[in-house]
Amino acid sequence: MRTKVTLECTVCKQRNYDTMKNKKNNPERIELNKYCKFCRKETLHKETK
Repeated sequence: MRTKVTLECTVCKQRNYDTMKNKKNNPERIELNKYCKFCRKETLHKETK
């Protein structure tokens, strides 16, 4: 049930992180506050396709 997802910065649109998510527990797209090395600050990252 765990699938690999990519997280994209909402500010600069760079794809910075790869992570795993459980589709059974989290069927919707995940959103996390992560550090973006391009923006040099903590920004919201959303799951991409």
